[in-house]
Amino acid sequence: MAERSTARFIDEYIAEFPPEVRAVLEQVRALIHATAPEAVETISYAMPTFDLRGKHLVYFAAFAHHIGFYPTGSGTAAFKDEITSYKSAKGSIQFPLDQPMPTDLIRRIVEFRVSEVERKTAK
Repeated sequence: MAERSTARFIDEYIAEFPPEVRAVLEQVRALIHATAPEAVETISYAMPTFDLRGKHLVYFAAFAHHIGFYPTGSGTAAFKDEITSYKSAKGSIQFPLDQPMPTDLIRRIVEFRVSEVERKTAK
């Protein structure tokens, strides 16, 4: 996708991509739903986003060669030893489209973020 998405819903966002990328986006979306069933879908920063208790849980987005996964700075920091084989920065991880999505890692990062949001909103 060459330009920023104007999608208002995740379905619209996913529809902007070729079938093979749509399949990966749907896989990531389903995994987040299964891991955080109370999270609500939205679009933020022109990316599919899941919110929990009014807080952004995780974002994801498709690019030419990777899926960007954005579990906030704490989400990447907590898994820094496990994401060394991926390009990453504070708050972001790039999962190459030519490799299987690391579903177990994504699930554990989402679980971490759920527990973090639950702790913060319980105060």
